[in-house]
Amino acid sequence: MTNYILGIDGGGTSCRAAVARPDGIILGRGKSGAANILTDPNNAIISITEAAKAAYRDAGLDEAAVDGASAFLGLAGTNVGDLTRYVHDRLPFRHTDIDSDGLIALQGAIGDLDGAVAILGTGSIYMGRKENAVRYIGGWGFTVGDLGGGARLGHALLQEALLAHDGVHPRSPVTEAVLEDFKHDPRGIVEFARLSKPGDFGRFAPLVFNHAKEGDPQAIAIVKTGAAAVNESLDAIMALAGAPRLCLLGGLAPLYPQWLSEHHRKILVEAEADALTGAVALAAKGFRERTGAAA
Repeated sequence: MTNYILGIDGGGTSCRAAVARPDGIILGRGKSGAANILTDPNNAIISITEAAKAAYRDAGLDEAAVDGASAFLGLAGTNVGDLTRYVHDRLPFRHTDIDSDGLIALQGAIGDLDGAVAILGTGSIYMGRKENAVRYIGGWGFTVGDLGGGARLGHALLQEALLAHDGVHPRSPVTEAVLEDFKHDPRGIVEFARLSKPGDFGRFAPLVFNHAKEGDPQAIAIVKTGAAAVNESLDAIMALAGAPRLCLLGGLAPLYPQWLSEHHRKILVEAEADALTGAVALAAKGFRERTGAAA
């Protein structure tokens, strides 16, 4: 049997996979739906498996062979409850390692160096490494955490749209855009919110940033609240990391810098690679450690 490794990056909006040779050379990539095990573990299992099979197809490999792969998964929601074991035991791979989506992002962005990474996507999580010790802040999920993440921003926008509809707050272009999207029926917003998952709320976040950039006061207020939470967490993680090196990752990473404190903007560096590349690197490292294969 040919040995292949899988790197998987599972988040609240989508799941990406890459199949590679044991030396880390990527052969194919695949993508599927949300894979937050805290929000929906059973759907996460489906998304992870579908993304892996899609990567095999992209590489010209038999998708049925995923059951022979050694996989490293970085998943949202691994820091809460016993769901990691539940998901681990139901995946088809020959060998499975699961850690946070933060760890693979850190590995991809700064390799083995000291520094910090913030993932600002549907949720928010912060990682810092100092002398090989990794510390985490946040990542507690949409219900009680993820301040500054896209889901929180989208949720705040829907709240603001209802306040504008009721005349409690003034209307603005961003609230008008939301109300128009729901055909000016507030019941549609309520029904959407009742049925939605974090990724559904997160799809409204770019709208908030776009209107804030254009000077919309309601959008600016929402973004500033999110940025204040991000700045607080960055202060804390940089104190732990002890190195003036910071990467912002995730869908909101290009949108946040202008709203952050100057001392954080000054130490921003470009990521060496993405989280999926980090997952592949950790999968290759795990394979070498288990098999004694040469690097």
